This record gives sequence, structure tokens and C-alpha cells, in this order.
Amino acid sequence: MLTGLQVLKSLSVNRVTFLLALFFVMVFNLPFFAVVKRGLEHQAHIDPLFVATIPVFLVAILAALFSLFSFRYLLKPFFIVLILLSSSVFFAAFKYGVVFDTGMIENTFETNSSEAMTYLNWASILNFVLTGLLPSLLLLKADIAYRPFGKELLRKLYFIVGNVLVAGAIAFIFMQNYASFLRNNMEIKRYLVPSYFVGSAIKYIDQHYLQAPLVYKQLGLDAKAEPIAPQSKPQLLVMVVGETARAMNFQYYGYQRATNPYTQQYNLLAFDDVQSCGTATAVSLPCMFSRMNHSDYDGRRARAQDTVVDVLDHAGINVSWFDNDSGCKGVCDRVSNTVIDVNMDSALCDGKFCKDQVLVDALKQALAQPAKDNSNRLIVLHLIGSHGPTYYLRYPAEQQQFMPDCPRSDIQNCSREQLMNTYDNTILYTDYILSQVISTLQAQQQYQPAMMYMSDHGESLGEKGLYLHGTPYNFAPKEQTTVPWLVWLPNDFASANGLQSQCLRGLTAQQGISHDNLFDTLLGMFNVHSQVYQADKDLFAHCRS
Repeated sequence: MLTGLQVLKSLSVNRVTFLLALFFVMVFNLPFFAVVKRGLEHQAHIDPLFVATIPVFLVAILAALFSLFSFRYLLKPFFIVLILLSSSVFFAAFKYGVVFDTGMIENTFETNSSEAMTYLNWASILNFVLTGLLPSLLLLKADIAYRPFGKELLRKLYFIVGNVLVAGAIAFIFMQNYASFLRNNMEIKRYLVPSYFVGSAIKYIDQHYLQAPLVYKQLGLDAKAEPIAPQSKPQLLVMVVGETARAMNFQYYGYQRATNPYTQQYNLLAFDDVQSCGTATAVSLPCMFSRMNHSDYDGRRARAQDTVVDVLDHAGINVSWFDNDSGCKGVCDRVSNTVIDVNMDSALCDGKFCKDQVLVDALKQALAQPAKDNSNRLIVLHLIGSHGPTYYLRYPAEQQQFMPDCPRSDIQNCSREQLMNTYDNTILYTDYILSQVISTLQAQQQYQPAMMYMSDHGESLGEKGLYLHGTPYNFAPKEQTTVPWLVWLPNDFASANGLQSQCLRGLTAQQGISHDNLFDTLLGMFNVHSQVYQADKDLFAHCRS
């Protein structure tokens, strides 16, 4: 440490700026160079000189940019904060392949403390010490020689011009190489540290705190639920929202393991190739309940208008939401909602998280209350499901069917077998929860029940070097975007809605199904008439007589 501090004595501002740029390129941009390497491997011809210019080009550009913030009283605090933030972003990208775009920034801001702590392990702590705290301490202790303002400004100008000329010369000489490579590898810009995550954070702050709030727009005020056939009991639909469950690990979609043994007896409908609206909960959850589609979804607009649960509420449906995850992201704010207390006196909770069985208990308590005004009812259960990286905390010991599992949060250090076993145990437990929901509905006498299950997004488990989720959608693998959609429709419920069983079975292989279909399918389940209803997106519309 003393040797390092001695080296950092009487450094000029430009030299500190250059060293910072060099450090950012050679350390924090290792994930960027990994993506560059993969891109080069797909090129037929590689110019070694072009490849050698990439780090030089980045250092020159960053040095010029960093120089804009290298002033007395600003340099140290600004770059210490930037180093600490970049250290965390670097670790997420290096170990998990996570990219911090606007959606991931939003997801990070909306993560609760218990969820954030699951990412804390020896690997992340060591990384933060070595690439965050230690460089910050060296910068703090560095003896920087500041010249009079005029002279410092002139030298800074020479420094910036020199670096811009170097970058410009490289760009001019290798223009065709850079243009061709960037055109075929557009995703690499998302791995640049700190430019991309800083830009995403600025965009997020602008959208959420600086722009004038949009005027709230109510939808479906004309909504009215009309029964298709006379019935003695009101209808009850339990919508189970899964968390981080990818379709490819469900037995219903051809997975070779028995991850769905508990629900096999209920003859569920399993819709194929269902695409999520996003790759993180903060985007997917509000999007799937929004009137907007994936193609035109805008989070700011979505927060300023009603969701499908609001439209159902307008139609007189009794709506309630029970949450065992990180909240409903604004979807349930205007209807009855309950967040499970992780500190409750229960063997299912540990003060940080609760097993999803608590939602089954909440459902039983809700159904124990007499039906209100004989009205139809929607109950949403938001699972914690397969939320990582601490998958092993999501299921009880009796659901440890696939062994050995991975009882740690630094999942990148587990074997492929251990990681897959742990994740499959979460799917197995989710299947158990769904079976418990169905048996609870079968036992009650007040309603004609049905159940629907859909996950918000999928998960990467090491495929292509990616872990967890949140990859920008345009580049996200199918593991993160293809989700399960399961439906339990008893004969009584189907008959009351005029749904033909044979027709329903034929729907499961329908192409082009996504989260975009949820809004209208939910309205159709309760036969809600409204101007906002679009029959062509209601999955069951063609099977309704």
C-alpha cells in the first residue's frame, strides 16, 4: 500500500485522468472485450492492427471525457463515486452477463433490501474491495499537483485535443473495420463502462423525476360484466403470477425431468412458445397487465393509466392482490392489495423472504369470507417463485428432489448439475403451490373457480455465459423471454362461459402468443364488454359460443 501511495505523489491532473481512463478500460471493460472477442470469432477476416487499436481508442475517448470532470474539488469525489458504481456494474456483467440498461436500472431502484442482499457473497465482496474500495482509497490519498486555473485549463485543452486526435486518427484509418464490426455487433455498446450505465441512469432519472407527470388516464369506465349463461354461483379466477420461471424447465413443454408431477392430474392447458413483454419484473409485470403491447410499451405511460385489474374493477369484479415478491410495480395500487409480511410468526418466513405456501394460506383466508354481493372475483397471487440467485431459499426441504443442489448465491461457482438441480426444485415447488391452489378452489363452495398461471420472465442459467435475467430484450436469449402459461378450466367454469373443451385443446399450439394476450383474455374470462376489449387478442374468444 505504501509503495502505491508513493507512486501517486505529485501527479498532474492529466496524468491522473489518463490513469483513470486506463484503469476503466483495462479492468471495468473486461466484459466489453469478452463480447468483442465473440464478435471477432464470427468474422471471416480479422485485421490484427484493427483489434489492437480498440483499447487505445477507448482509452483516448475516456481520457478526453474524464478530463471534463477533472477539476479541483470535483475530481476526487466524482471519480470515487464513479469507481464504486462501476465496480458493482462490472461484477454483474463479468459474472452474470447482466447489462445495466434503463430497464435494469429501474429494476435495481425497485429492488427491496432483502432481495439486494441475496447478491452479497464472498465473490461480490472481494470484487468490491479490489476494484472499488482499493482504487478509491488510492485516488483519495493521491497527491495531485494543481496548477493555477489558467495554466491548468490550457494544459487540459492540449490533453483533450491530443486524445481526440488519437481517437480520430484511429477512426479514420480503420473506419471500414469499425463500421462493419459495429453493424454486426450492435450489443457491444451496452457493455461499455461507465458510459452505458451512466446514460441509462440519467435516462431513468429524467423519466421518473424530471419530466412533468402525465395526466392519469382511466380506461374501461364503460366496462360491464355480463354472464353468458345463467348460473347460481359467481365466478372466481385465481391468477397466479410466476417469478423468473422459464418454460423450457417445465415438463409441460417437453422437459425430460418430472418438474410438474403435482398438477398432472388436473389436465391443465399449456400454451406453447409464450413470449414475455420484458426480461425483468419492473418491466414485465406492469407491461403484461397493461393495455399497451410489447412493441409500444412505455413504462411512464403505463404508470399513468389503468391496468386490466382496474378495468375489471370498473366492471364490478371483486379484485384483490396478494404479493410475496417485491411488490406489484403499480399494477394493484388502486385495488385491494396485501404484501406478505416477511416478519410474520411463521415457519414459512425468515424475516427476509417467505415460501410461497403463505399465498395459499392467504387464499384460504380470503375464501373463508362470505361472497360479497354475489359478485365475480379475481384474486392475484404474486409468487416469489424461482427468484435468484438464491434459488435454494425458494423451496422447503421436502421439495429437494433434485440433488445435489447449489446452496449459495454465487451461482457461477456451482457446477452445471448443481445449478440446474436447484432451479428445477423451484419449478417443482411452484407446481406444488399450483396444485394446492387448485385443491383449495375445488374445496370451496361459493364460486365456480378457475386458475391461470403465467410467469413474468425467464432466466439464464449459464447458457452463452449469461446468468439471471435482465438482458436487453433485443439481445435476450429465449431462456429469458419464453415463459409458461398454464390454465385450469373445470367443466362448470367452461360451460358457464360458453367455452368448448375440444376447441380449447386446439389453442395450445397457436403461434404468436405473448403477454400481449393477457389483458383481453382476462376480460373475456369474465365476459366484460368495453371499448378497450380487443377480441382478436382474447385467446379463448374463438372457442366461446
